[in-house]
Amino acid sequence: MKKSIFLLAGFLVIATQSKSQLVTGENTAVTSTESGKVRGYIHNTIYTYKGIPYAEAKRFEMPKKPKAWTGVRSSMTYGPVAPLMTPTTSVQDESEFLFHHDWGYTSEDCLRINVWTPGINDGKKRPVLFWIHGGGFTAGSSQELPSYDGEQLAKRGDVVVVSINHRLNILGFLDLSAFDEKFKHSANLSIIDIRAALEWVKANIANFGGDAGNVTIFGQSGGGAKVNALMAMPSAKGLFHKAINQSGAFKTTMREKAVTQQVGAHVLRLLNFGPSQVDSLQKVPYDKLVAAGDKAWKIVNDSLAKAGKGAAGLGGGWSPSLDGEDLPYQPFSKEAMELSKDVPLLIGTVKNEFMTSLFTNMSNATEEQINTFIKNRYKDKADAYIKAVKKAYPNDTKPSDLIDVDAMFRPGSVEQANLKSTLNAAPVYMYLFTWQSPVMDGKFKAFHCMELPFVFNNIDRCEEMTGGGKDAKALAAKMSDAWIQFARTGNPNHKGLPKWPAYDAKATPTMHFNNVCEVKPQMDKELFDLLSN
Repeated sequence: MKKSIFLLAGFLVIATQSKSQLVTGENTAVTSTESGKVRGYIHNTIYTYKGIPYAEAKRFEMPKKPKAWTGVRSSMTYGPVAPLMTPTTSVQDESEFLFHHDWGYTSEDCLRINVWTPGINDGKKRPVLFWIHGGGFTAGSSQELPSYDGEQLAKRGDVVVVSINHRLNILGFLDLSAFDEKFKHSANLSIIDIRAALEWVKANIANFGGDAGNVTIFGQSGGGAKVNALMAMPSAKGLFHKAINQSGAFKTTMREKAVTQQVGAHVLRLLNFGPSQVDSLQKVPYDKLVAAGDKAWKIVNDSLAKAGKGAAGLGGGWSPSLDGEDLPYQPFSKEAMELSKDVPLLIGTVKNEFMTSLFTNMSNATEEQINTFIKNRYKDKADAYIKAVKKAYPNDTKPSDLIDVDAMFRPGSVEQANLKSTLNAAPVYMYLFTWQSPVMDGKFKAFHCMELPFVFNNIDRCEEMTGGGKDAKALAAKMSDAWIQFARTGNPNHKGLPKWPAYDAKATPTMHFNNVCEVKPQMDKELFDLLSN
């Protein structure tokens, strides 16, 4: 009798939980990590964990495994984000409405990981999608945009979604290797942190229902550039098996060690420390450290400019560099391509990225005003420019469309696809997101980050960016399924899309994501050739 009562009570608890959108409690969503047990929550049937420490590190030193804890660690809210070089004190109203940022709270102790999974401790081996946030190499976090939430992607694809925070800007890239062995790796700690998070995934993700043998790294903008850095990192080989680069392939090269060590030396001098006092940098207030770093980069870049060498480097100042060990190869070099030749790659951009009309207040300019702008900018190449843009996008009708075509992000993506496809190893799939947002009368078109709500199937969470209409939801289903299939098999094809061939440099098949998805050859080669010359 007692046994029957207990069984009935258990059934009632399960039935109640199954009807609840949110399930929480002391014994809910508990699983283990190497460092101790963690407790999350269940929302919309997805087990969710936020802010789990994947490593810890002293300033400018290598990450190491976090200290073990006793009991069960509550992991229900996002952890601290990396400090920003310039704290946000004001925003532009319209664009902030679009992006709807969540800035979080900052701490140098920011090495945290988040997990969304359909099941825990169930013996299943689900594909793992490991998200790397954008923001260049100096800003951003795993919670910065509402599109980053992994719940809907995990639910739709029966996959595990992971995202991380890691060190950025001067904390992740100040090269002090010339002064002390313990700072030997300081020039690329930001990327090393990501590797440490991938090592955490390898060791722990099985308890979260994930397959450590099927990990896809994916990132957008600066996150895409970090994907490329990991693909060129020998010590990261084998920690991931597929890669997706969204608007993050750049033709610029990484700086040499001789340059980054100069920056480190100038930071010491500007803060009145000698080489033997390098440890003192670990105690300098962050704002003073940032100010010294800014001055140091100006000195070095001015010196390079006088020598006619220009200011190389990914993303301006703080960024990955050739340190000879952790990152020994340029991302587009033969050595880097060979290192990652067996990693399938999905790569692409959005049509308008950092569209000129927004930054020149010309969204609704007349055809005459646009033509005048083009003539002033491109001089004797103006007519050729207009012809090339119209050839690439013959169906565009708005005058500002002529100046809003991206030529900053896509050329690097095309070059990377061309280089990788010639290896005749793992396949490459190229896409171009051309869908135009209806928000603000269509002012933002396919702006930088516009594809993110579609990739994560988060249209409802991102109505300010997408408008939340049925067309957006239909495209999100197609795109998120493509990302899921790629993570599962290395091939993004599924029944909701036309056949998507692997990319080759001759036929250049490119999936155009729009209300009607189509595969087209490269249409903007003449434009890129014109602008590169």
